[in-house]
Amino acid sequence: MPTLHHYTLGQWTPGSGEGMPQFHALTGEIVSTVHSDGLDYAAILDYGRRVGNPALRKLTFQQRGQMLKALALYLMDRKDHYYKVSHMTGATRADSWVDIEGGIGNLFANASLRRRFPNETYHVEGETIRLSKENTFVGHHILTPKRGVAVHINAFNFPIWGMLEKVACNLMAGVPAVVKPSEQTSFLTEAMFRDIIASGILPEGALQLVVGTGRGILDFVDSQDVVTFTGSAATGRKLRTLPSIVENSVPFTVEADSLNAAILGEDAVPGTPEFDLFIKECRREIVTKAGQKCTAIRRILVPENLLDEVQKALSKALAQTTVGDPSVEGVRMGALINRQQMARVREHLDLLLQENTIAFGDLEQFETVGASRDKGAFMPPILLRNENPFTKLLSHETECFGPISTIMPYSSLDKAIELANMGKGSLVSTICSHDPKIMREYVLEAGAFHGRIHILNRTSAKESTGHGSPLATLVHGGPGRAGGGEEMGGMRGVLHYMQRTAIQGHPTDITAVTNQYQVGGEQTETPVHPFKRHFEDLFVGETLVTAKHTVSETDIHNFANVSGDNFYAHMDATALEGTPFTGRVAHGYFVLSKAAGLFVDAKKGPVLLNYGLDECRFTKPVYPGMTIGVKLTVKEKIEQEFDPTKEGVAAIPRGIVKWLVDVYDETGETVAVATILTMVAKRGI
Repeated sequence: MPTLHHYTLGQWTPGSGEGMPQFHALTGEIVSTVHSDGLDYAAILDYGRRVGNPALRKLTFQQRGQMLKALALYLMDRKDHYYKVSHMTGATRADSWVDIEGGIGNLFANASLRRRFPNETYHVEGETIRLSKENTFVGHHILTPKRGVAVHINAFNFPIWGMLEKVACNLMAGVPAVVKPSEQTSFLTEAMFRDIIASGILPEGALQLVVGTGRGILDFVDSQDVVTFTGSAATGRKLRTLPSIVENSVPFTVEADSLNAAILGEDAVPGTPEFDLFIKECRREIVTKAGQKCTAIRRILVPENLLDEVQKALSKALAQTTVGDPSVEGVRMGALINRQQMARVREHLDLLLQENTIAFGDLEQFETVGASRDKGAFMPPILLRNENPFTKLLSHETECFGPISTIMPYSSLDKAIELANMGKGSLVSTICSHDPKIMREYVLEAGAFHGRIHILNRTSAKESTGHGSPLATLVHGGPGRAGGGEEMGGMRGVLHYMQRTAIQGHPTDITAVTNQYQVGGEQTETPVHPFKRHFEDLFVGETLVTAKHTVSETDIHNFANVSGDNFYAHMDATALEGTPFTGRVAHGYFVLSKAAGLFVDAKKGPVLLNYGLDECRFTKPVYPGMTIGVKLTVKEKIEQEFDPTKEGVAAIPRGIVKWLVDVYDETGETVAVATILTMVAKRGI
């Protein structure tokens, strides 16, 4: 039988020691073995730090993003193989889609983030902070890749998604990882990992794989490393108190299974779209992945006068679920991961049955299609009923990690919120309502106990990704029992693997460090108008000082006629009493437009187009008779990708230049400041 291999220190090795069997979820047969001994975890982590880290952190965000995109495309071309292997985990095609293509989608999503980062190896965050009266001492924040490795300890339920949603972030940040999937399903992770290594897309040392138990891997982490854990809350608590974690202050993120809730709003009565959507969503969350999801709905909260109707409707929906081999047409729910996990689920179910009754489902009387229920890890969907959820508390304390959920009543919205919060911290909850007051109150009062809140109703349902779907661009995590951590979340997920450092100094020095112009820094005038210079030739701090213009009442009238902006402060001098103005004031957008007229070079040159406006502030009124001028300074340069096989702008080698527009008056005081963007061609076109 096949033996899984670890990928460490740049090579594939089978490990040693007594083999641990991995089982086919549908037949119970052994599909492979894992040997966990013989691994030198100190050397593995050191290899990532010495080899993978320097290779990744020297890449810019643009290069890292392109790397992730190339890897995503490579894996997508090979997805059919992963589906075949995933079948052995008991997953349906739809279940596997979430794991496989959902995981690859995380690579695509993080690759796209490159457009929000500079074309640098680091990230400059936020705005400059003025620290002195004369602005000769300022502060800023810069984030650089940590010099360690990310250690990802993942759960059995999503062998691919669990890996890719995390490594997408650390690779984008410029930090390598050691991936430790669950030893129960690591055969699927290994299948994809072999392709990742074979692709040659990632630099050596960027990723390593431990397919066994990984016992002892955290003993060697240090302060530059980052650890993430997905699994049970109890195991997460145990790991985060290890001496190596505590003594080295290692960032440790836990994403734990939680008792997530779905709440049916009091307005969502039978006959409304919301009632039907609620039943459909609850059924889906019970049967998807046979309930083996950390985000699955475990508690179903409904108005007490609708308890019987919801139970009847949900039972009818669950009765249509065919259990068996997912490759057989018509099967809608596969097996649990193995019979060991099935026994654990039944143990927790027995505990819940001490306080709850079965409203639907029979563990002894159910059929399986295309597979033997005695050999596979099959369970039917089970709906429990808890009529006294404020006194029978096991429903808020015990999780069955399978196709089991508990329905319970509430008497008012505040009681529903109290019940939802009794889960002591959840990854997600759903409020199903079309009443804005109910949605608002629920979010504001339950938000502190939930990492994500899904609002489901007739307006969102068509395109909603559902209760159980974390998304790469949004934070995934939750407080309390859910682990207290956050994963993903777009740029936030990437920055988790970087060190934020406050930097202080003169604006000129901070400009030199960040390669972004800081107000008050040295400005260098050149004899050639910057709009005549190609992207490569421009440098940060290069400044054009324009001619000046004296604003007149005619300017104000003409701009009002052209723009249609006849706001009283510009046009009616008799209406200014009680306003901040002492006379008719020029339009702010006239000032900005006139500034453009002063700094734009009219002749055709490397500037291709105006790309937009990042920010703009009008800081001082401009009255007729005042004279304005502009200092136009290169603030930042961002290279853009191009493809000569495409048409239009996409085929042109180019970059985006951010310009600081400082409009000042005859006293030298700034009256308007803005950041504008232009697209500038490179030489040779």
